[in-house]
Amino acid sequence: MTSPPRLSVIVPTHRAEATLPQVLAALRGGDDPGVAWELIVVDDGSGMRGLDDTTRCAAAHGARLVALPPPPGGPGRARNAGAQVASGEWLLFVDADVVVHRDALRRLWQAIAAHPEMGAIFGAYDGQVSGQRLVSRYRNLLHRRVHLQGAGETETFWAGLGAVRRDWFTKVGGFDIDRFPRPQVEDIDLGYRLRDAGARILLEPSMAGTHLKEWRLGQMLRTDFRDRAVPWMRLLLTRRGRVRPSLNISRTEQVKVALAGAILTSMVVALLVGSSWLGWTAVALLAALLVSNLSTWIWFARVGGLGFAAAIVPLQLWHYGSSAVAVVIAVLGHLIAPTSIRSPESHA
Repeated sequence: MTSPPRLSVIVPTHRAEATLPQVLAALRGGDDPGVAWELIVVDDGSGMRGLDDTTRCAAAHGARLVALPPPPGGPGRARNAGAQVASGEWLLFVDADVVVHRDALRRLWQAIAAHPEMGAIFGAYDGQVSGQRLVSRYRNLLHRRVHLQGAGETETFWAGLGAVRRDWFTKVGGFDIDRFPRPQVEDIDLGYRLRDAGARILLEPSMAGTHLKEWRLGQMLRTDFRDRAVPWMRLLLTRRGRVRPSLNISRTEQVKVALAGAILTSMVVALLVGSSWLGWTAVALLAALLVSNLSTWIWFARVGGLGFAAAIVPLQLWHYGSSAVAVVIAVLGHLIAPTSIRSPESHA
């Protein structure tokens, strides 16, 4: 008699036929996690052709398929739908462009056994970026560096390769699909609400996967600003005093964003009033920002070479500059149309 699954692996997908076969094959071909588990694929309104491809792929890998009608509602909707049909006490979310390492499920269950007090555990991207464009290498390696530095108990959650105890997920009402109907910071928001409800969250970067997504420059710039920086800042404004600094919003990162804001302000005012003093002030602040990232440049040089580290300097400066502008826009938006924190009690 087959044991009931204690782990449900949920893969949200939308027209991901290029990557989904690799993702499901890696999950099925990995090490035995030492626990019964099930695989669920949720198609988020791909339409007839996309659904046909997803159906064939899911069947080939013994996955249960949940098909949601068009239009697509974003990964939060798909993950919630997978959780509704899941049988496991733990829900592991894996993005449809993340190929897990052979030992990922085993490492997850070992972490669960070693830390039974945790309500959620998530991993990290690995450093395998060979063949990818500069922008993709930068994004994936930056993500990995942040997660390596933040390993241990943390304040938030990442759903690219992250697990939540089913009872905690239900208690907080899952992903907020009303506020985040497309890929944005829905997993960060979930993590904050889990912490509000009393759950503890562990970042375990040894549980890793390869990110297959190929970023283009324009796509990265738009996503960083519109779908990450601004909504994340607005989310923080609704939670004043309720979020302890960690990962991308550590005290050090906040100082760097403030430096970027001072640089932009000095440059704009210098141009408007023709002040050479303010222009040199901007140059001095830029030098300070570059020096403050010295450990970052060294790390990138070590994993990607000196040429790569030099090439990504403008991208890293954009990262801080866009975050600084996002602070201003988010504050103005919050003053005009403030939003409130979603209460976990309303979903208990």
